[in-house]
Amino acid sequence: MVTIKEIAKAAGVSAATVSRVLNYDPTLSISPAKRQAVIETAEALNYETPRNRNRVAAATPFSTSNIALTRLVLVHFLQSSEEMADPYYIGVRLGIENRCRDMKTEIVKVYHNDQLPDPVILQGASGVIVIGKHSPREIDWLQDNCRNLVFADFNPKRDDLDSVYSDLNETTRKLLDNLSSLGYGRIAFIGSYENIDGRSEPHGETRCRAYIEWHKEKGVFEPDRLVLGNICDTGQNLRLETGYMLAKQLLERGERPDVVVTANDNMAIGAYRAFQEAGLSIPQDISVASFNDIPVSQFLNPPLSTVRIRSESIGETAVDLLLERLAGRDYAKRVIIPTTMIWRQSCLSPAEVPSSAPSLAAAQ
Repeated sequence: MVTIKEIAKAAGVSAATVSRVLNYDPTLSISPAKRQAVIETAEALNYETPRNRNRVAAATPFSTSNIALTRLVLVHFLQSSEEMADPYYIGVRLGIENRCRDMKTEIVKVYHNDQLPDPVILQGASGVIVIGKHSPREIDWLQDNCRNLVFADFNPKRDDLDSVYSDLNETTRKLLDNLSSLGYGRIAFIGSYENIDGRSEPHGETRCRAYIEWHKEKGVFEPDRLVLGNICDTGQNLRLETGYMLAKQLLERGERPDVVVTANDNMAIGAYRAFQEAGLSIPQDISVASFNDIPVSQFLNPPLSTVRIRSESIGETAVDLLLERLAGRDYAKRVIIPTTMIWRQSCLSPAEVPSSAPSLAAAQ
């Protein structure tokens, strides 16, 4: 870092003069040419005043380059078999693992079961990343047993906890706005109950709740177009089989919808099968849109229109938040990862959307 003495030597003036020029001392008697020479010399040598250096330090106060994350515990809301069946959550975990690879971090995975994990596992870790939705009781327990805690793909809505997630409420509303602008009038939704800590709430899941509120605000909510599966009853977690079963139920309810929004791509794959078994063509007879953009989505027939949620970025950012905590950050931070709508052939062309309509960022 260049010093005032070095600038003074290069400009041919005293260090005191340089200091007074750079601090804009109005009482300094100096010619305009000499003042300009001091300023230009300082700029050429990339000098920063202590005030500017402090501003930069305040903007980036947590240097994580030398932080050692020796042992990380992942606490998952899914069972191991359920995670393996859902490419989205595999992506979250891969993002975490990829970010930790260069640090040679030991990663311990704790999957969901009927009992809370052994607290010794958590207490011996540098930090804990909690994947997915957990109940208030579980969150309290985690806080009691973890030094550094970050939630990935879930916002616990507590002012003292770090979290990184995508805003599914806003994303669902934008998707519905898009579909409405495309001319779809009868929009159905296939999803699941909210299930936390052994309790089910039929309309508690974020995408489902946003679907209901959006339709009620427009005065067009039709309960028959909403089909939900109770995870407690089915043992499924938004999986292909659930999507297939619920799509069949939807077709039995009378007037066929124009488009079906499924809570994730796995359910959309199951819905595809139900619609094709019923002799329906996608998108000519019924359209489908979904969430997550798992790799197989682009290879379906037809390719699936879906909201891309950057699962690996959520995992990577969770590690970054944890490193900041280890570096000394003492306040909570929430990071929202934006989503992108990927329009494919399972819906009408987005080129038909009026330019004035609200829209998710479109990609082909």
